Amino acid sequence: MGMAERIRFVAGDYLHEAIDGHYDAVWMSHILHGESPDNCQRIIQKAADCLNPGGLAVIHEFILNNDLAGPLFPTLFSLNMLLATQGGQAYSDAQLSAMLSQAGLEAVERIEFTGPNDSGLIRATKPA
Repeated sequence: MGMAERIRFVAGDYLHEAIDGHYDAVWMSHILHGESPDNCQRIIQKAADCLNPGGLAVIHEFILNNDLAGPLFPTLFSLNMLLATQGGQAYSDAQLSAMLSQAGLEAVERIEFTGPNDSGLIRATKPA
């Protein structure tokens, strides 16, 4: 696709290290469910802070309905995270959207996407 020179993956500890540089997009895929709400907010804030104006943040997760009662797989997955991690859980569309907004991002929206096991996508942009 001719994108190899424009895409870069950066290794690091997203909880304890700064994200160096400024980027046009940040992809957070299946990392938030292992973290507490406070740690999720910290991760999303770091992602927002490293975006260029107009940059795009995308969250890919097992997203719960806003009533937290479904869909089935994300609900069962959330139970597993609550039992197996210190504070991890699946989050709802409303919870993730609020975290993105709190980080100063705007135009928050759920993207139509049908993935395996009811995973979903939410996007937001950094104000220009």
